[in-house]
Amino acid sequence: QRPRTSSSLRMDSFNNSDFRPLLLTGFPGLEASHPQISVLFCVLYLIAIIGNSLILVVVWQEQSLHEPMYYFLSMLAASDLGLCATTLPTLLKLFWLNARQIAFDSCLVQMFFIHVFSLMESGILLTMAFDRYVAISNPLHYTTILTNATIVKIGFGLTLRATAVILPGPFLIKRLKFCKANVLSHSYCLHPDIIKLSCSDHRINSIYGLIIIIITFGVDSVLILLSYLRILITVLGIASHQEQLKALNTCVSHICAVLLVYIPMLGVSIIHRFGKHVPPVVHIIMGYVYLLVPPVLNPVVYCIKTHQIRTRILRLWQTK
Repeated sequence: QRPRTSSSLRMDSFNNSDFRPLLLTGFPGLEASHPQISVLFCVLYLIAIIGNSLILVVVWQEQSLHEPMYYFLSMLAASDLGLCATTLPTLLKLFWLNARQIAFDSCLVQMFFIHVFSLMESGILLTMAFDRYVAISNPLHYTTILTNATIVKIGFGLTLRATAVILPGPFLIKRLKFCKANVLSHSYCLHPDIIKLSCSDHRINSIYGLIIIIITFGVDSVLILLSYLRILITVLGIASHQEQLKALNTCVSHICAVLLVYIPMLGVSIIHRFGKHVPPVVHIIMGYVYLLVPPVLNPVVYCIKTHQIRTRILRLWQTK
């Protein structure tokens, strides 16, 4: 038998199923209407990009907003912009050009950044809950506890946590075998969606994904709940009813942001794991809700409910 040359080995490696392009999915049966549907997505992405960019610009320019609460809000806006930048190219390519193919490695890179930014968002919401607890329970030492150096360390720690937790994901997927199935459920790449296409045993990947959800989103949500229990106990100890309402009002925006992130995320996780008999359109719609609702509505909620942000944006608009 003729020995295999290095060039033939490279060709066999290239022909391996791991390198097979994946196919993105828009709305099956509505391909002719994709350009019209894309108008809605463009509007949503535009709102998300403009809204979160405005928050970053206003917090950067206004000296009076250089406080821990607004620094954390800037981190939240930056993670939302990261999600938009990660998913917008493939979505537009699919809906405008009907370009469904995405290289396997490119899909893994996109998956990595989507989940990193999602985990960062969860961690930022946890730190914002801690911020509200410190501001209400210990207002005199608020700025000494949450100094600029501490905030930078928190931001670095959240980035490191998200990166370290998600980094094994692409390598675990590369170990799997992929045969004929190569059609994803969305116009972007998610971990549960990719491993579902594997024709080999992917229990390790499923267990890994479940562990990630428990030790990150699960722990974060429990700690957020505990923070608000402590906040409620502290507020009930305030004698004045008016002061109680004033203290709780500072938490409304954050509570809305928590609900906007965790409810869609929980819905997507449940449908991916237990919704095998759910119509495909439900998977698709929930995927877009998970992707777009937090970046679009977070800046809207904070602009409406936070007087300082709203005032500075109006002032910036009048100046322009």
